Amino acid sequence: MKTRGIISLLAAVLLMVACSGGYSFTGASIPPGAKTISVETIVNLASTVNPQLSQKMTDELKNMFASQTPLDVTTDDGDLQLSGEITNYETRTAALSSNDEVSMNRLTITIKIHFTNTIDPDASFDQSFSRYRDYSASLDFSAVESNLVVEIVNELCEDVFNKAVVNW
Repeated sequence: MKTRGIISLLAAVLLMVACSGGYSFTGASIPPGAKTISVETIVNLASTVNPQLSQKMTDELKNMFASQTPLDVTTDDGDLQLSGEITNYETRTAALSSNDEVSMNRLTITIKIHFTNTIDPDASFDQSFSRYRDYSASLDFSAVESNLVVEIVNELCEDVFNKAVVNW
């Protein structure tokens, strides 16, 4: 019985080692042969510009790929290449109260991402991603903006990461 347990453990370890080339425990599926990802600065082309948004988006994407994949993040010519732009940053009314006064506002951020997979070109894409957060109209936008932006940027970067390297 003890031998069977050791054999099972050895088989599980060998299976994990054999499969480690294209899979990580985060669910990322990296094409064999891919060693690097280049992440260019996400350019802010929105009509309303948050001056920190471009850098936050770029840094979060770099951090996500560095921490959740075995890829080295480079500045250009990666095996996987990611670039993009912020196309929309706006607040607008999300809900009215019973007496037709604004009760909730919504911050929406939209990005367009260009992803090139030089190893598997069929996995390349150009796609827009959009996320939003609602907040009480009684709050001053400048007081909640920073937290809203962090939450939205995290979700947008997860969407991009999942589209690029998680094949669900």
